Amino acid sequence: MDLIKSMMVAASGLKAQSGRMRVIAENIANSDSTARVAGGDPYRRKIVTFEDKLNREIGANTVTLGRPVYDKTEFQLKYMPGHPAADEAGYVKMPNVNSMVEAMDMREAQRSYEANLNLIQASRRMIAQTIDILRK
Repeated sequence: MDLIKSMMVAASGLKAQSGRMRVIAENIANSDSTARVAGGDPYRRKIVTFEDKLNREIGANTVTLGRPVYDKTEFQLKYMPGHPAADEAGYVKMPNVNSMVEAMDMREAQRSYEANLNLIQASRRMIAQTIDILRK
């Protein structure tokens, strides 16, 4: 039945968006972390990737969470001469995480999650209505 297929595809989207939100939350949690040693690199922002895979069981493409890749943008330098991670000039490398970008990504992931959830709920309602019609 195509409704079952659509529910399984949407369920894969729920799982992928959930993983995306987890990575975004990790980025936000580490947005102020610094290196453990002087002159070392701090936390580097992760970017989620998705993979399209054929599910032979249902005969449809589903989405899975791929390996996160690291954002290659430069770290910001912040002048904090007394900090343990400061270099010789007194600058500390700060993570390349922008809280506004992460908030927008989180909102987008949330909306995608909600869209997949709505699709599952609509499919369940249609299946229930079909069963009700067949009972009569």
